[in-house]
Amino acid sequence: MGKSSKEQFGAYAEAYVTSNLHAKGKDLFILEQLVKERDYQSIIDIATGGGHVAKKLAAYAKDIVAVDLTPEMLAVAKKHLSDAGINHVQYVEASAENLPFEDERFDLAVNRIAAHHFINVTKFLNETYRVLSKEGRFFLLDNVAFEDDVVDNAYNELEKKRDGSHVRAYKKSQWISMVEQAGFTVKHMHTFEKPFLFQDWTDRVQFTSTQKQELSSWMNQLPASVKDALCIKEDHAGVHSFKGQSILLEAIKG
Repeated sequence: MGKSSKEQFGAYAEAYVTSNLHAKGKDLFILEQLVKERDYQSIIDIATGGGHVAKKLAAYAKDIVAVDLTPEMLAVAKKHLSDAGINHVQYVEASAENLPFEDERFDLAVNRIAAHHFINVTKFLNETYRVLSKEGRFFLLDNVAFEDDVVDNAYNELEKKRDGSHVRAYKKSQWISMVEQAGFTVKHMHTFEKPFLFQDWTDRVQFTSTQKQELSSWMNQLPASVKDALCIKEDHAGVHSFKGQSILLEAIKG
């Protein structure tokens, strides 16, 4: 049985603060540009992880709450933001599927690079809808699977082999459907190419050399069509890099 998200991120919290994939990225830049368009009274960063969203958006609201299931992650996020001089963020230990806030508490909600770990995405979306005020904005940023079923299955199996807390990266079409079923109106969706460097990607979860070799060999044996779709590149040591996709989806509460 794989690790739970709480166990996984408790063990590797610091690595997610320093990870370039989490700390930087075009998605984070575009998120800030979109958030700048309006004024907000209160912001919730759901599954804050290393605190990168809360840090980026802290200038746009005095009332900002960072939520995470893992106390170790909240501790490193708080230190990360405090070291940057950001001291007005409230940190709350809670599940994304069970947010401890009253209805319509926030007018902006963000969830970034986390939903693929959630057991119950429907409940997460319903909870996000509940805590947002009418016409509140919701930004979902996450890795997504390809629409092709074979590539979808291979990518999700790859993620699961590397991280036992991975549940599912959904297709773009599935996200649009699920978000709309929760009551939101989808306004925009940006799609990004997401490059992964194999060594960094496996180092972040403290893979041993043997584990890296086994995963690299498994990737090498994937069908050619899947390897092409994921742009798997190899060098003398095995897999060097591959590419996935991620999205930034903007939705409004009706």
